[in-house]
Amino acid sequence: MNSCNSNKKKVAFQFQDESLSTEARVNDLVSRLTLKEKISQLRYDAPAIERLGIPEYNWWNECLHGVARAGEATVFPQAIGMGATWNPDLIFEMGTAVSDEARAKHHQFVKEGKRRMGARFNILDTQHQYF
Repeated sequence: MNSCNSNKKKVAFQFQDESLSTEARVNDLVSRLTLKEKISQLRYDAPAIERLGIPEYNWWNECLHGVARAGEATVFPQAIGMGATWNPDLIFEMGTAVSDEARAKHHQFVKEGKRRMGARFNILDTQHQYF
């Protein structure tokens, strides 16, 4: 006879147990990481931590004027140039193209077994700051 919990997913570590609170899972994971491993996760190209089953991932991307750092994608002018058009319909079309490409990139990375963080759309977060 199977108990009601027989379908519960077996986990190696508490941080993998989805029935626990986010806080409990985070605390467990962080307590298991060495200082060197914690520091390694601050990089945009964070390496895998195989002993904990954490895969590598790359979270350096942004979509201010196109899907950056994710392979081939359309690149639009910097935000200051787009703003200078004074054309909200054109900017909406650019945003639509960027979101379509970001979604396609997401599906591509999932298919390839890669992980990337979500795209950022922060107008002040660009490497071409002029102030």
